[in-house]
Amino acid sequence: MLNRDCERETKSRLTRKVDVRIDLEHHDPLLTPQEVEYEASRCLGTISCEACDVCRLLCPDLAITRDDITGQIVIDLDYCKGCGICAFVCPKGAITMVLEENS
Repeated sequence: MLNRDCERETKSRLTRKVDVRIDLEHHDPLLTPQEVEYEASRCLGTISCEACDVCRLLCPDLAITRDDITGQIVIDLDYCKGCGICAFVCPKGAITMVLEENS
């Protein structure tokens, strides 16, 4: 049975923040500042789900499933209590937690 009281208490979502700073004064001398910026954007700009199943396997509420047809990861917000484990363990950073406004 789903504990709806717990769900209501934990409806607020957290945002996982990553502090990324590019200090061009201390870059690899083999790369120009433009190349450093390009490489950083190339690596950090590819944040998308690869359906690796880590989030699904670690979700304590079984709120994350895989769509049988598309193979994509699906989060059922009716079961998710907002613990943020999925966002924390996602190796691609594809899941973000945001504060949900009360309606």
